[in-house]
Amino acid sequence: MTQIESERATAEPAAGGITGADRTVLRWFDRTLTYARERDYRGWDYGDGMSSRLLQALPVENKWVNLAVQETVKRAPVNVRPLFLVEQRRNYKGTALFAMANLTAARLRGDEAVDFEGTTAVDYRGEARRLADWLVDERRDGYSGFCGGHNHTIQFLDGRGRPEDPDAVSTTYAVKALLRASALDDSYADLARTAADFLIEDLNYRPVSDGRGAVIDYHLNKSGDHYTINAGALCARTFLDIYDAFGDEEYRRRATELLDHVADLQTARGGWYYRDPPDASHLSMDGHHNGFVIECFQRYRAVTGSDRYDGTLTDALSFYRRELFEPTGAPNFDEENAYPRDIHASTQGALVFTYAGEYEFARRILEWVFENLHAGDGAFYYRKERFFTRRVTLMRWCQAWMAYAMAEYLDARRTESITDG
Repeated sequence: MTQIESERATAEPAAGGITGADRTVLRWFDRTLTYARERDYRGWDYGDGMSSRLLQALPVENKWVNLAVQETVKRAPVNVRPLFLVEQRRNYKGTALFAMANLTAARLRGDEAVDFEGTTAVDYRGEARRLADWLVDERRDGYSGFCGGHNHTIQFLDGRGRPEDPDAVSTTYAVKALLRASALDDSYADLARTAADFLIEDLNYRPVSDGRGAVIDYHLNKSGDHYTINAGALCARTFLDIYDAFGDEEYRRRATELLDHVADLQTARGGWYYRDPPDASHLSMDGHHNGFVIECFQRYRAVTGSDRYDGTLTDALSFYRRELFEPTGAPNFDEENAYPRDIHASTQGALVFTYAGEYEFARRILEWVFENLHAGDGAFYYRKERFFTRRVTLMRWCQAWMAYAMAEYLDARRTESITDG
């Protein structure tokens, strides 16, 4: 009997209309949230090497030393962060994901203020509010509207990313979290709405000079020699989320312009490179960034009811299913390489196939993660290489994304059961 089969055999009936094999997913969801909650949602992150207290104690400041430490911490096959005294912090995007996961847990649990095992008192709404308040408190000031960014310094070859600098991707997930948290307090949505001004003014939303649509910068220090495609798509999703909440047609128009350009960048194969032009990046058509783009087109159809991008979506989903996932649910890294099999690619795949209504395959992806990357006690490792597993648990990259992916899957299944009933 496999671990998953054992879980299914012992699973108790669950709340919120969740039945059958999904009860096992619910148990994993509960344990994943418990792991994060017990650590106050703090942990190590993918690019956190520059927060090493050993590095900061050096008497000299050198870009190459910074890069050596940062990349050693990131790429080591085991977790060397304790040796380098790397700080454990909350990640801005990860906190947004945890806030949304707790909101879903509250909806699934109903009025019962206990966990899904029925043993521990948990105020999921209170957790979501506390995390939403943290997003508000930790927003970046001095910009045209609401925005946020990573909480670690990152060393690049051509400069440095600073914690005080906001970026598109962190902001988009915080906006989504605050809009959902408006079910607790309307003021969250009013603040989230101002993020549109940040995207337009500070991230230089502008028409494409030699084609249709519009583009937008990823962050304030963006190089002008390339365009980060998934960041543009995620900004379009944020405009759609704000449009969905407030009904202002300007936001739908801007989302359409951004997605028009992204659609034009789709390859004949069906996927997207990480950047335009492709040779401006070390990544090709990797899994989780393609998933971001597809999700944004799914969101456009869900919010507007328009078939404007149906052809784009059909080709993208075919490529995604055929080349970025194995029938077993295992994620491929990109269109040419199976390894490393990354948990973020898995979680994004579970989201995409959930939104596509392909629940069986979404669950199969989650099951693959549990069988191959589960570290025990509700924790997950972040990558499976060809011959070994990187036994590193990252709070945002692993825990937050798994919690959010399972929350979205379970909520969709719950909604389907209510509708069918």
